[in-house]
Order: sequence, then C-alpha cells, then structure tokens
Amino acid sequence: METITEFLNPERLQGMIPLGMNILKALVVLIVGLWIAKKIKQLIIKMGAKSPQLDDTLFKFFGSIARYVIMAFVFIAVLGFFGVETTSIVAMLGAASLAVGLALQGAMSNMAAGVMLMIFRPYKMGDFVEAAGVFGNVEEVELFTTILQTFDNQQIIIPNGKIWGEKIINHSHHPVRGVDMKFNVAYEDDVQKAREVIQGVLAAHPHVKSDPAPFIEVESLSERSVEILVRPFTDGAHYFDVTYSVPEQIKAALGKAGLATPYPQTRIIMSKD
Repeated sequence: METITEFLNPERLQGMIPLGMNILKALVVLIVGLWIAKKIKQLIIKMGAKSPQLDDTLFKFFGSIARYVIMAFVFIAVLGFFGVETTSIVAMLGAASLAVGLALQGAMSNMAAGVMLMIFRPYKMGDFVEAAGVFGNVEEVELFTTILQTFDNQQIIIPNGKIWGEKIINHSHHPVRGVDMKFNVAYEDDVQKAREVIQGVLAAHPHVKSDPAPFIEVESLSERSVEILVRPFTDGAHYFDVTYSVPEQIKAALGKAGLATPYPQTRIIMSKD
C-alpha cells in the first residue's frame, strides 16, 4: 500500500496538474455552454412571442434544435480536453445524422411541410378547412400533423405532407361568405315575380346581409326550365344555417306564389291503327 509520502510525490503531483487543469477547463466549458444553449433557446422562443403572425410551436422547435446543436459542440469540445480525437466523432455524428434522416424521410417531409404551414399560415386553429380531401374544423396544427374535427364529431389526424402542396380551401378566411344555390322556374312563369319572391325570403332571413346585396340572376336556360342563381351573403359563423335553411324557405315561397318547380315529364302519344 502506498504511503502518503509516496502518493504526494512531487513528480506524480506535477503530472496530475495538467489533468486537473483540463478537468477544470472542461467543467467551465460545459457549464458556460449549457447556459448559452439554454439562453439561445429562450431567446428564439421570445422572438416567436413577438411575432404573432407565426405559430409559437415553430419557434419552440427551432429553439430546441439550436439548443441541441450547441450542446453537441460543447460535449465535443469537452472531450477534446481529455485527448479524445474529435474529428472521428464529428464524422460519426454526420454519418449517424444521414442514416437517421434517410430512415425518417417520411417524417422529415411531414416536418418540413409543418414548418411551411406554420410560416405561411393558410389556416389556423378554429378555421373550417377542406384539406387532403377532408372537411372539418382545425383543432390543432402540430409540427408533423394537422388535427381536424368533422361535423359528425370524428377526429381526423392528417400528416402535413399530405396537405402541403395540395389544394387547401379555407372557408373561414373571409368574415363574410357567399352561399350559392340554384332554383328552377318554368318558362311560362314570370321570372321577375320569382326574383321578387326570392328577394322577400332573403330580406326576412335574420342571417342574410343586405350589404353586400344578394345576387339573384338567371344563370342558364335548360331544356325544361329557367335556372336562377341565388347568392346571399352572410357571416361565416352562420354559413351553414343559411345553406340549409334558405333553400327550403324559398321553395315554399315559390310554391305559395304559384311558381312550382318544374320536373321532368314524359308525354306518351298512342294512336290507333
């Protein structure tokens, strides 16, 4: 067993001084590096809070990425104080990142699409949208997926890669919406009278706006009838109420005014030989 004198041998102590200095330097670099990584993440998140037009989820993600990148360089620097060859470690990290990127190619595509959706914001939470062939209310926009709630109370999770690059219809973008509906009147009926009847129904409806005024015009002449295009305007919140209540009211009003909707008729003429 070594004695205290042998342990405190000047030659041994002289050899331990550089190791102690390296440990001290490594601790300082580690502490300062972790502090900087934390501050950088907080700074990026604060930048997101000052940009209300961009989603804060995006800045939280970028903040986490920046923190992990700084921590990776800090650990590599710490290993360098102990004589570890950092070049090979950097090469290994690069190869591992490439392998992970190839393995998660689909996920990375969804993430990139999520970043684009958060930057350009074609829709936000609470909007009614039609995306990837699905219509519903946007519950949440995440980095990899968008969550919609349908009218029959289903939750549908759509990968962002399926949405970005395809047609997106945002039914809530404008506060006032036009509602298109069509009605047919017979050729022998008075079109102007039909227009007045329709106008009366729209004027009496509580959710139909007078400004902009409803559009009521003849759109086409079919084989059996005159087709009238009707477009009342309403607030987005009442869009579906107008869509499903007005057609029934107009049909009833046209019938009461003696303007019945024409229907296909087949005339059979029989002759005696």
